[in-house]
Amino acid sequence: MNQDLTRGPVMRSMLLFAIPMILGNLLQQCYNVADTLIVGRFAGTDALAAVGSSYSLMTFLTSILLGLCMGSGALFSMRFGRRDEAGLRESIVSSFVLIAGVAVVLNLVSFACLDWIQVFLQVPDQVWGLMRAYLVVIFAGIPAIFLYNYFASFLRAVGNSVAPLAFLAVSACLNIALDLWFVLGLGRGVAGAAEATVIAQYVSGVGITLYALARCPQFRGLRPYLRVRGSCLREVASYSFLTCIQQSVMNLGILMVQGLVNSFGPTIMAAFAAAVKIDSFAYLPVQDFGNAFSTFIAQNYGAKKADRIRAGLKGAVVTSMGFGVVLSALVWVFAEPLMGLFVEAGEVAVIQAGVLYLHIEGAFYCGIGCLFLLYGLYRALGRPGMSVVLTVISLGTRVALAYLLSAIPAIGVSGIWSAVPIGWFLADAAGVGYYLLRKNRLLAWPEEGASPRS
Repeated sequence: MNQDLTRGPVMRSMLLFAIPMILGNLLQQCYNVADTLIVGRFAGTDALAAVGSSYSLMTFLTSILLGLCMGSGALFSMRFGRRDEAGLRESIVSSFVLIAGVAVVLNLVSFACLDWIQVFLQVPDQVWGLMRAYLVVIFAGIPAIFLYNYFASFLRAVGNSVAPLAFLAVSACLNIALDLWFVLGLGRGVAGAAEATVIAQYVSGVGITLYALARCPQFRGLRPYLRVRGSCLREVASYSFLTCIQQSVMNLGILMVQGLVNSFGPTIMAAFAAAVKIDSFAYLPVQDFGNAFSTFIAQNYGAKKADRIRAGLKGAVVTSMGFGVVLSALVWVFAEPLMGLFVEAGEVAVIQAGVLYLHIEGAFYCGIGCLFLLYGLYRALGRPGMSVVLTVISLGTRVALAYLLSAIPAIGVSGIWSAVPIGWFLADAAGVGYYLLRKNRLLAWPEEGASPRS
C-alpha cells in the first residue's frame, strides 16, 4: 500500500514508514552476515578474512547503484508529492535506462579488474585465493542488486516500504538456508557462501521487479515516454549521479581504510570483518530512519508544505539522537559476546581487537545518526551536492587520520578506529552550520521543472 506522507500526524507517519525500511535493511545485512558468521565458525580465520574484505569491496560497488537509485527515488518522491503523474512516468523510464546502463558497465569492469584487487587492497597471499573464489561468484549478482534497489527505491518513493521488506525477508531466509547447505552440507567453503548469496539476491531482485510491474499503475502506459528526452535524462542524472558520488565517496573511503587494515595482517582483518558487521547492524536503524526522513521531506517539498518539513526535521533529530544513545549503550555493554557470535572463543586476539573497535566507534552512533539525517535532508531538498561535501569532510578526515594515527607506534590500529567518529562530528558541524545559515533559501521552491540546486 502506498503511503502519502504529505498528510496525517508528522512523526507517526514517518515512523510507520521507517519501520519496514529498518527491518528490511536488517534483513539485507543478513546476506553478508550469514556468510561471515557461517564461514567464520566453520571455515576458519583466513576464510573469515576473505569474506570480510570482499564485503567492503561489494559495499563500495553496491553503493554506486544504490546512490543512483536513491537519487532517482528523491525525484520520484517529489513528483509523487506534486501529483505529477506524467513527469513521474518519464522519470521512471529515463532513470531505468541510465542506471541499467551503469549496472552493465560496472559488472563488466568488476570482472575485468578482478586480479588487480589484491594489490589495491593489500590482501595477503594466504587470504587472496579464498577471496578471489568468493568474488568470482559474488560479482555475478550485480544485476540482481540493480533490480532490487531500483524497484525498492521507487516503491519507497511512493510510500510503500512494506513490499521491499517482504521480498528481503524471503531472500534472507533463503540465503541463510542455502549458506548452511552449501558450506556445511556440501563443503563448498567461501564459494558456496557466495553462491547462496547470489541466488538469494536474484530471488529478491526478480521478485520485486514483477511485483512493481504488476501492482503499480505508474508502470502502465509508459509507451509515450520510451523515447528518452535529453532534458529529462539530465534532470535524473543531476539527482542520481551526485547521490551516487556521495555514496561512492563514502564507501571508497571505507575501502581505502580496508586496505590499511589488511596491512596489519589476518588477525586484524578478521576482527575488522566481524566488528564491521556488528557495527553495520547497530547503526542501521538511524541510517534507515534517515532514508525514511528523506522520503518524507521530498514528498512534502514536492507538495510545498514547509510547516510539515520543519516539524519533521525537529522530530527526526530527537528520534535519531534517542536511537543513537540506546544503540551505543547496547554495543558497548555487549561488544565481547557479539564478537563471540562470529569468532571461536579460542581466537582471543581477534576478539580483543574487535571489542576495541566497537568500544571506540560504537560509543558515538549519535554522530552518524545526525549525518544520515543531513544526507537525507539535502538530497530531498534538491541539494545533493551538499551531501557530497559532507561525505568528503567525513571520509577525508577518516582516511587521513587513520593513516596518520596508525603510523604512531603508541597508537597503532586503534588510530584507525578513532578516526571514524572524529570525521562524523566534523561533517555534522558543517551540515548543521550550512542549514542554519541557508534555511530560508533551502525552503524556497524552484520554478516548475527546474533542475535541482547544488
